Amino acid sequence: MRLTSLAFMLASVFTCSAYSSSTVASVPTAAELTAQVESKVIAWRRDLHQHPELSNREFRTSKVIEKHLKSLGLEVQTGIAHTGVVAILKGGKPGPLIGLRADMDALPVTEVVDLPFASKATDTYRNQTVGVMHACGHDTHVAMLMGVAENLVKVKDSLAGDVMFIFQPAEEGAPEGEQGGAELMLKQGLFAKRKPEQVFGMHVTSSMPTGVIGLRSGPAMASEDSFSIKVTGRQTHGSRPWGGVDPIVASAQIINSVQTIISRQVDITKAPAVVSFGAINGGIRSNIIPDEVELIGTIRTFDQAMRADIKVKLAEIASNAAKTLGATATTEIQPGYPVTVNNPELVSKMRPVIASVVGDNKLIEPGLITGAEDFSYYALETPGMFFFLGVTPTDKDPSQVASNHSPEFYVDESALKVGVQTMTQVALTALGATQ
Repeated sequence: MRLTSLAFMLASVFTCSAYSSSTVASVPTAAELTAQVESKVIAWRRDLHQHPELSNREFRTSKVIEKHLKSLGLEVQTGIAHTGVVAILKGGKPGPLIGLRADMDALPVTEVVDLPFASKATDTYRNQTVGVMHACGHDTHVAMLMGVAENLVKVKDSLAGDVMFIFQPAEEGAPEGEQGGAELMLKQGLFAKRKPEQVFGMHVTSSMPTGVIGLRSGPAMASEDSFSIKVTGRQTHGSRPWGGVDPIVASAQIINSVQTIISRQVDITKAPAVVSFGAINGGIRSNIIPDEVELIGTIRTFDQAMRADIKVKLAEIASNAAKTLGATATTEIQPGYPVTVNNPELVSKMRPVIASVVGDNKLIEPGLITGAEDFSYYALETPGMFFFLGVTPTDKDPSQVASNHSPEFYVDESALKVGVQTMTQVALTALGATQ
């Protein structure tokens, strides 16, 4: 009897020891957490895709997000930058605050992709009725971050620090006459009470195959500035051009001369740059030389000093080129998003973390992207890292498929689990969670 009791006691000790050991090691992995939430992420994405909303008009979207975050027991704040939603997850141990951001808005694009959940939505944009579509994949960003939030709540006791979930409106730009986006969120105090020590963002792209992650250290996406040049001459009959000053010819001279900024006046070995004209407006009849012509365009750069220099050169060239023909040119520049810069130390730390999720062969360093992103504002405030998730089916050539912003833009939903798992693992690593 004593031997039996002793054996039972020893067995109990070993059983408890084994249970205790398994309990310590039982924190779910990012992969296990993501497997549990994947179907929800896809369902959320399809719902959001079917109900897209333009910048600063993401009312339904914000309600969907708010409901989910509150169901997780998070502290939720709404109405930031009109429709933004922010939630705080407090970890079980002391540590830093990190930020995870997803953008929410759709585009004035009419969808042509044949999907059962394709968008049929319309809205008013610049006084015109337009189709509305998540043609840049922001529906996937929202759905994935909702999934990441659920993942991290499940392991909050293991987190050495806190998480700020940032669901941001108007990344595509606020409507004319309004403010919005990351810049307005920051102006309204997003980081005022407590600034994240690191901030992370992710964007889907058709330029890479499903499951591939693109991550670049340093400058990753360009700054963006819009410009308008008002060229003023003197109206006259088209048969008597000597009787006036032709702003159309002056505009042509300006357009040609501006090309020398990039080709002859800036050091493109330091960083690439782009100056493009997007529209020319002037005149109403074939036989009337008008008083004015307006030129509008965009400037893209990856270096702040070069950015400032190009703006100065653009105004000088426009003024001087017009003056040689007796016209005047007034240049106005509307500052846009800054350069998106990935903190090198943060990238160095997280590169092997991401590789552990997708494999070394699926983690690439993309080239510089001349598109712009207002995630850049967050990265000016605190070390930031912005990476890309490929969503083009592996049997398709990414160079041949429709790009982001196209009415034919298509997302392979099997990529979403990769995005959720990757961002979850990045957050777990940043907060020292034991798995």
